[in-house]
Amino acid sequence: MAPRLLEDAYTVADAVVFGSLLISLLKHADRVTSASLAQLVNVIAPIMTEPGGPAWRQTTFFPFAATAKHAVGTSLDVRVQSDRYETDLYGSVPIVDAVATHHGETGAAAVFAVNRSQEDEVEVTIDVARLGLHTALRARTLSDTDVEAANTLHDPNRIALLDNTTVHRDGSVVTIVLPPVSWTEITFTKDGL
Repeated sequence: MAPRLLEDAYTVADAVVFGSLLISLLKHADRVTSASLAQLVNVIAPIMTEPGGPAWRQTTFFPFAATAKHAVGTSLDVRVQSDRYETDLYGSVPIVDAVATHHGETGAAAVFAVNRSQEDEVEVTIDVARLGLHTALRARTLSDTDVEAANTLHDPNRIALLDNTTVHRDGSVVTIVLPPVSWTEITFTKDGL
């Protein structure tokens, strides 16, 4: 049996950064023609296993799986207005970043959002009027009060995408509260589909 090499345990913070990178890829879908996840199991991967034993999902699994499932159709030009913070390397950066996709045939849509604030939750308002959605709504968020928390062999379900019960729709306006250091998916599907 080969020795274990490069088997990183990914944290909540890692998953939020990874989810943010997925948002960037979708925002540039007009130029990105291919994006791949090189390793799938064990070596720097979203799934871990033990020889002859169980398998579990790392934190990075959840943004990847949700985006792969729900980011279908056309990537939409989303106008995000957010408070900003200063970084030494990149200057002024928005606290919230988001992207949306819409599937013309099924009417399904998805919004993926990240809250980069390390201390503050952020209430986000989304106007979906132009999508003409008469749909069911669901929101799930990956976050934890300990941004260094990870799924492990002994605690394989510590971190997951959990229902975000703060989501609310009033006509064509959706509001949701994003916890600090979090990644969220909001999905819209036609009623009955």
